[in-house]
Amino acid sequence: MATVLVIGGTSGIGEATARAFTARGDRVVVAGRDPQRLENALGRLGDGVDGTTCDAADAAAVRELAASIAPIDVLVLAPSGAAGAGTIADLKLDDLRAGFEGKFWPQVTALQQVLPSLADDGAVVLVTAGSARAALTGTAGLAAINGALEAMVAPLAAELAPRRVNAVSPGVIDTPWWDAQGPGVREATFDAFASVVPAGRVGEPDDVAAAIVAMATNGYVTGSVLDCAGGGQLATGP
Repeated sequence: MATVLVIGGTSGIGEATARAFTARGDRVVVAGRDPQRLENALGRLGDGVDGTTCDAADAAAVRELAASIAPIDVLVLAPSGAAGAGTIADLKLDDLRAGFEGKFWPQVTALQQVLPSLADDGAVVLVTAGSARAALTGTAGLAAINGALEAMVAPLAAELAPRRVNAVSPGVIDTPWWDAQGPGVREATFDAFASVVPAGRVGEPDDVAAAIVAMATNGYVTGSVLDCAGGGQLATGP
């Protein structure tokens, strides 16, 4: 039985990941900064999952949490913010900074603070996004945030070996992240992507959770970024 810490585990992909590891019989601890969301998530996850309120950007709090459940076999970094989207001409730079503060810095801070409590053969999985390597109008800021995380994966895998470091890069997934993108954006985006991706649909959090479990448990995969995008990462054309 592995000990799994899911930071950003109170909704969407993080919550689905906690559920997937629990189904394997692992000991799972979820952390999120919003007490009400944490309570709601624990209610949905049911028995077998513990949780605590913890802001991933709070280095001292993360270090204390990690030490309390050490050794940690799997660390999943799933915190994410909603800021940073928009065409470059209109993108407020303060929003882009907020995007980094909501996703990039919490993941990096949490990773650094958990390291002393991570098992010698432990695994780390970052959750990035397909925007890192796409060329979609209005996503330059999101590409910068997620691309920065993905650029760290290979060097971290080399630096932290024999611990393994990977990332899963979701495409368009039906999660609460879309609630902050404005009226009609969810529906329009989902319809557009479902009509063009080879899978013929947008993704579900469980799809990404399965990919995260695979990357965390395959002992011969490290330094890799796995697309979980229904084929949306494929170049299409005549």
